[in-house]
Amino acid sequence: MSRISIPSVETSLEASKPLLAAVKQQLGVVPNLMKLVGHSPAALEGYLSLNGALAKGKLSAQLRERIALAIAEYNGCDYCLSAHSYLAANVAKIGAAEIDAARAGRSDDARSAAALHFARRVAETRGRVSDADLAALRAADFDEASVVEIVLNVALNVLTNYVNNVAATDIDFPAVHAKLAA
Repeated sequence: MSRISIPSVETSLEASKPLLAAVKQQLGVVPNLMKLVGHSPAALEGYLSLNGALAKGKLSAQLRERIALAIAEYNGCDYCLSAHSYLAANVAKIGAAEIDAARAGRSDDARSAAALHFARRVAETRGRVSDADLAALRAADFDEASVVEIVLNVALNVLTNYVNNVAATDIDFPAVHAKLAA
């Protein structure tokens, strides 16, 4: 059971209801994470704004999902692993082997592998990556904007990982459990 209450959409704060309605329109459902974060309309708006902005950036939906999986695994977030495994398979159309590889920070695609390695290094070093880490990412043809977006995708996923780990959010996707938690 979640350690922070998960209100229904109907019992959510009035200021959160239009934001939750937008989530439902986009996804068809309102995940427990969104309802939980809706306790703070400001936090929900901030999360949705950053997530929406990054979706318009240079990184593909597939790469963003892979980053989400790698960071969720690193942080041991079962809720996020469950949600992003579902989204990776059903929305981003990533195969099961690539989903498993992404959880471990790997990919059969060399460019994705470089991005995932860098994303894991950002998490592991709390942003204090080495010159070699940055050079390896650039060698895989990632420009400055892409570097910034990878870092911000890591940060966005750390945010949701931490909220879900603190709350022990009830999983409302097919359950997936971390195996490589740090």
